[in-house]
Amino acid sequence: MLRAKMDTQAANEVLKNGRLAEVMESLLQQLSPEAAYFGPTEGGRSCTIVFDMQDSSTLPSIAEPLFQELGAKIEIQPVMNVEDMRKGLAALR
Repeated sequence: MLRAKMDTQAANEVLKNGRLAEVMESLLQQLSPEAAYFGPTEGGRSCTIVFDMQDSSTLPSIAEPLFQELGAKIEIQPVMNVEDMRKGLAALR
Protein backbone atom coordinates (compact mmCIF):
# COMPACT_ATOMS: atom_id res chain seq x y z
CA MET A 1 0.00 0.00 0.00
CA LEU A 2 1.30 3.41 -0.95
CA ARG A 3 0.40 6.59 0.91
CA ALA A 4 1.49 9.90 -0.58
CA LYS A 5 1.09 13.36 0.92
CA MET A 6 1.71 15.94 -1.79
CA ASP A 7 3.43 19.25 -1.20
CA THR A 8 0.72 21.86 -1.70
CA GLN A 9 2.82 24.34 -3.70
CA ALA A 10 4.35 21.69 -5.95
CA ALA A 11 0.96 20.06 -6.54
CA ASN A 12 -0.58 23.48 -7.23
CA GLU A 13 1.98 24.11 -9.96
CA VAL A 14 1.39 20.69 -11.52
CA LEU A 15 -2.37 21.29 -11.34
CA LYS A 16 -2.07 24.75 -12.92
CA ASN A 17 0.00 23.45 -15.83
CA GLY A 18 -2.52 20.67 -16.41
CA ARG A 19 -0.25 17.75 -15.51
CA LEU A 20 -1.79 16.54 -12.24
CA ALA A 21 -4.26 14.22 -13.95
CA GLU A 22 -1.48 12.96 -16.26
CA VAL A 23 0.87 12.21 -13.35
CA MET A 24 -1.84 10.39 -11.40
CA GLU A 25 -3.15 8.46 -14.43
CA SER A 26 0.38 7.34 -15.28
CA LEU A 27 0.89 6.08 -11.73
CA LEU A 28 -2.46 4.26 -11.74
CA GLN A 29 -1.71 2.68 -15.10
CA GLN A 30 1.69 1.50 -13.85
CA LEU A 31 0.34 0.06 -10.58
CA SER A 32 -3.00 -1.41 -11.72
CA PRO A 33 -4.29 -0.90 -8.17
CA GLU A 34 -6.87 -2.97 -6.34
CA ALA A 35 -8.11 0.32 -4.86
CA ALA A 36 -7.16 3.99 -4.96
CA TYR A 37 -8.41 6.79 -2.74
CA PHE A 38 -7.80 10.53 -3.03
CA GLY A 39 -8.57 13.27 -0.54
CA PRO A 40 -7.20 15.73 1.97
CA THR A 41 -4.83 14.66 4.76
CA GLU A 42 -3.37 17.09 7.27
CA GLY A 43 -4.68 19.98 5.17
CA GLY A 44 -3.15 18.89 1.87
CA ARG A 45 -3.69 16.58 -1.09
CA SER A 46 -3.06 12.90 -0.55
CA CYS A 47 -3.68 9.48 -2.01
CA THR A 48 -3.72 5.93 -0.74
CA ILE A 49 -3.21 3.24 -3.35
CA VAL A 50 -3.46 -0.50 -2.72
CA PHE A 51 -1.49 -2.49 -5.29
CA ASP A 52 0.50 -5.70 -5.68
CA MET A 53 4.24 -4.99 -5.67
CA GLN A 54 5.79 -8.06 -7.26
CA ASP A 55 9.36 -6.80 -7.08
CA SER A 56 10.82 -4.17 -4.76
CA SER A 57 13.09 -2.97 -7.57
CA THR A 58 10.04 -1.16 -9.00
CA LEU A 59 10.04 1.22 -6.02
CA PRO A 60 12.14 3.96 -7.70
CA SER A 61 9.88 4.08 -10.75
CA ILE A 62 6.86 4.36 -8.45
CA ALA A 63 8.27 6.90 -6.00
CA GLU A 64 10.31 9.25 -8.18
CA PRO A 65 7.42 10.83 -10.11
CA LEU A 66 5.70 11.53 -6.80
CA PHE A 67 8.89 13.04 -5.35
CA GLN A 68 9.91 15.01 -8.43
CA GLU A 69 6.55 16.16 -9.77
CA LEU A 70 4.55 16.60 -6.57
CA GLY A 71 7.12 17.00 -3.80
CA ALA A 72 5.32 14.15 -2.05
CA LYS A 73 6.21 12.41 1.16
CA ILE A 74 5.46 8.74 0.66
CA GLU A 75 5.14 5.56 2.67
CA ILE A 76 5.08 2.06 1.25
CA GLN A 77 3.64 -0.48 3.64
CA PRO A 78 3.19 -4.20 3.03
CA VAL A 79 -0.44 -5.29 3.43
CA MET A 80 -2.43 -8.41 2.63
CA ASN A 81 -5.81 -8.98 1.09
CA VAL A 82 -8.12 -11.58 2.63
CA GLU A 83 -6.85 -14.38 0.39
CA ASP A 84 -3.22 -13.63 1.32
CA MET A 85 -4.10 -13.55 5.03
CA ARG A 86 -5.83 -16.92 4.81
CA LYS A 87 -2.85 -18.40 2.97
CA GLY A 88 -0.43 -17.00 5.53
CA LEU A 89 -2.45 -18.26 8.48
CA ALA A 90 -2.79 -21.70 6.90
CA ALA A 91 1.01 -21.85 6.61
CA LEU A 92 1.28 -21.48 10.39
CA ARG A 93 -0.38 -24.83 10.95
